[in-house]
Amino acid sequence: MSLEGIREQLDVIDEQILALYEKRMELCRAVGEDKVRTGKKVYDKERENAKLAVLTQKASGEFNKRGVKELFEQIMSMSRKLQYQTLGRHGVFGKTSFIELDELQRDNARLVFQGVEGAYSQAALHKYFGDGNNVFHVDTFRDAMEAIEEGSADFAVLPIENSSAGAVSQVYDLLVEFENYIVAEVVLPIHHVLAGSVGTRLEDIERVYSHPQGLMQCARFLDNYRSWQQISVANTAVAAKNVVEDDMHTEAAVCSEYAANIYGLEILQREINHDDNNSTRFIIVTNQKVFLKGARKISICFEVAHESGSLYHLLSHFIYNNLNMTKIESRPVEGRTWEYRFFVDFEGNMSDGAVKNAIRGLREEARNLKILGNY
Repeated sequence: MSLEGIREQLDVIDEQILALYEKRMELCRAVGEDKVRTGKKVYDKERENAKLAVLTQKASGEFNKRGVKELFEQIMSMSRKLQYQTLGRHGVFGKTSFIELDELQRDNARLVFQGVEGAYSQAALHKYFGDGNNVFHVDTFRDAMEAIEEGSADFAVLPIENSSAGAVSQVYDLLVEFENYIVAEVVLPIHHVLAGSVGTRLEDIERVYSHPQGLMQCARFLDNYRSWQQISVANTAVAAKNVVEDDMHTEAAVCSEYAANIYGLEILQREINHDDNNSTRFIIVTNQKVFLKGARKISICFEVAHESGSLYHLLSHFIYNNLNMTKIESRPVEGRTWEYRFFVDFEGNMSDGAVKNAIRGLREEARNLKILGNY
């Protein structure tokens, strides 16, 4: 048989497959209508697995068995999404228990950040809230999360991601552990300066303090001064604090201009980080399940079954609901070797039908889905 002849037969078969697929989807739509009336769950994993086993067994040869299993996994996945959409059209959505607000109550809000005076987190706090008076700082990210959980603070400001260093993994883990939620974000450009006590000259310096990331981000500048001893400290604000407390012209700090001004240091050199586009994304977190009316980003996390294709099927809920996924991160699940929790950001508002539809599908099919916030 010629290639053209083979292709003609394939075209005929494809038309038959198409007709059968559309017929099957009509029946699946009817299944969805029935589940609207009965309240049954869309996802019946045991039934799907049993059917896959029967169909796979009927296929001939190992290659076809694998292909049939993959084909019908996809067909069943599309059937579920059609059923979720059917439920959505009838106004049947899973409840999220989040409350929509016109604006956050910022007046007299109690605010907490991690670090010391002059930290980038404090600068992000002031950028979002302005010059609030009711502000305090704590030693660790956990302390900040505990402060809002127990009610001693209304909002916490925490770094979640740096454009050059990546995700702040500890904060991701704490968002899972605590019943606290993201309500806003602030992106703060990171511009390091070299600062010292008033009267310090570059030729006087022997030691320079900063956070390890600060030293790394200014490596090209510091390479010009190989004789300087580089000393790592908890953060850039601590570096500035150390220099002002020691008050020695042989010491300098790599820190923000904000921290230098807070501690009264003299700026010896500006813009010393080699990445001009370096920035950190901070999140505003509270203990209330609320979101603003104009919020356009949603963060969620979930776990998946340790099976081939499980993540793919879950992420397809964004595709079928025409939602744009903007970020995905993974973190190991504590106590379960080689299992991971996924953190996803996507565009949308919790009042949107498409978002409700996607979350319902994810909630039924994923493990331990948590909505981290809409902001």
